[in-house]
Parts: sequence; structure tokens; C-alpha cells
Amino acid sequence: MILALAAILAIQDTSRISEAQTVLSQLVESYGVSGMEAPVRATVQRLLPSWVRTETDTAGNLWVRTGGGQGDGGGPVVIVAHLDEIGFRVDTINADGTLGLRNRGGFILSLFEGKPALIHTGSTDIPGIFLSRDTGLTRRTPPHLRVSVGAMTRAGAESLSVKLGQTITMPKQYVRFAGGGTRATGRSFDDRMGCAALILALRRLDRTKLKHPVIFLFSTREEIGLEGAEAAARQLGTTTRRVHAIDTFVSADSPLELPNFGVARLGAGAVARALDNSSITPPAYVDSLAELARARGVALQIGTTNGGNDGSTFTQFGVVDVAMGWPLRYSHSPAEVVDLKDLLSLADMVRAVAEDW
Repeated sequence: MILALAAILAIQDTSRISEAQTVLSQLVESYGVSGMEAPVRATVQRLLPSWVRTETDTAGNLWVRTGGGQGDGGGPVVIVAHLDEIGFRVDTINADGTLGLRNRGGFILSLFEGKPALIHTGSTDIPGIFLSRDTGLTRRTPPHLRVSVGAMTRAGAESLSVKLGQTITMPKQYVRFAGGGTRATGRSFDDRMGCAALILALRRLDRTKLKHPVIFLFSTREEIGLEGAEAAARQLGTTTRRVHAIDTFVSADSPLELPNFGVARLGAGAVARALDNSSITPPAYVDSLAELARARGVALQIGTTNGGNDGSTFTQFGVVDVAMGWPLRYSHSPAEVVDLKDLLSLADMVRAVAEDW
């Protein structure tokens, strides 16, 4: 009997990991630099359960409203993850046919040097390359990063349908590590892991348990200043009961770190972002989150990290931000690393705060 139960649980775990990977891989392989999130928004809509009805506001945010009853008369709980990713915008088309860039988000530019590039036109992608600096030995400040699409003149680049304002990324692919484990690498796990957690939670959500309205919000332009969340926060104002921002926890768990600095280890579960550069969660709320995780049997770590989160835009209206995340190795790089077990833990926590808190 015990062996049979263990076998059933193993099958269930394998099934859930497979579902998580299917959802996450499609989100990761959708492109959506800040301000141009439409392809990612369309992917989210395709992956949501059939009962969901969505709304898109003027800021491009995707809203899912559920739990119609008002319960004790309070407002909605908002659970928010952002759709966008880091990248560039075409800022100039130079006389020699190269493209000058403007950052959309913060990251280390040298990680993109000498890598393939994609210029997103809205209908097709134009291949190119991020040009390397002239030498890696000089100590002087490197030149501004540029992209070549193979053109030798401004007119040549324009003839390929390159235009100012188009966004640029590098090609990306979701890759599961070999060996049958649960780790994967790719680019833009920030915040496609958060979006995947919301989708997976909605697929298993028991709407009969909701004590109050819950809004699942997929926000835009987080990487350039939390702009989508700011618009939503202003729309809801002081009516919001509580906000849970679902975003990266930059982990110190890597081969280059001493073990005693391995905060938020990969594979050890979701993380309560108790404090970051944009918000502080009151200790009583962190304790409540931990108690909820224990009651549900969900792995939850607690830590502090750099960076900001969408929920901080709600605090100006007196709303408490109870942010959560997952451990991410090599944040904002072309080779981020995640563990699918953390995604399942995070999805379970999202569902728990919607149903039980």
C-alpha cells in the first residue's frame, strides 16, 4: 500500500514537472522587450484555462478577475507578475549601416558582445550581430554597443525594414539540462517564471474557496520603471486589500560563491522577498506567509535581495506588498538558470494566498 502510494505520488510529480516545463518553455521562447509585450501577452492568453476571461487595459496589462464575492467587504487581493524582458531599442541608424542602441532595462552590456541579434519589426525578425569592442585588452571605456545587420550604409539598413524604435534581443531557447534533473537554462526567466506560476495556479484554483476578489495581473514595462503596475495601482487606488508581486529572487547559489553566502538555493522552493530595494514586507506578514506554506506543505525560503518589484507601486496607497519569488542564478544574462521544483512551489504559494489568505 505504501509503495503504491509512493508510485502514484511520483507519477503526479513527474506530470506536474512536465506541465510546468511546457508552460514555461513557451513563455520563455516568446519575445517581449519592455513596451513591446504583445507576443508574450498572447502566449499567456493561450495558456490560461478555458474558464478565464481576460481584459487588457490601456497600459497593456492583462487582467484576470476571479472571486466575485466581496466577503468581509474588503477589496481585491492583487497577484502580479510582469510580461516584459530586458533588451534594446533602435536609437539611431548610423551612416555605416550599424544600429545605435538604447537599453530597455538594466544589465551588463558586455554579455551581449559578439552574440547573434534579432531586430523585431512586428511581423518578422531581422537577424544581426552585436558587435564586439575592438580589443579586450584595453583598459579604456569600451564604445557603445552597436548591432550590424550586414548593411554598409544607412539606406542599406533601411531597405531591410529597420526602423527607429524597433526592439532588439538575441535569439533564445529554453534548454533542460541533461541527466533527467529539474534544472533549465535560457534567457528571460525574469519574469516568465512568475507568469508561469500565475498560469499554473489558475489552472488548479478552487474558486469556491475564494473569500474575496482576486486579480491576477500580468504587467508591462517593469524593467524600465514598473510602469504597467503603476497604472494598475492608480486605477485600483486604496481599494486593494493586499498585493503579492511575483518576481525574481537573485540567488547567491552559484559555483563562484562561498556556501555560507548561498542565500535562496535553487531547488529549495519559492522565496518570500522580505526586503528589497523598493519595499519592506512587515514581519507579521512574512510570518503569515511562512505559516501558510507550512499548512500547505509547500517549500518556502525567506530572504532579502536587491532590485525592485511591481508591488511597491501599490504601497503609496497604503497597500501592503507581500512579495514572493524564486531563486534565479545569473540574473539578466543570456544563460539564466532555474529549477522547475521552485516553479511548482511558487505556483502552490500563489494558489494558497488566493484561496486561504
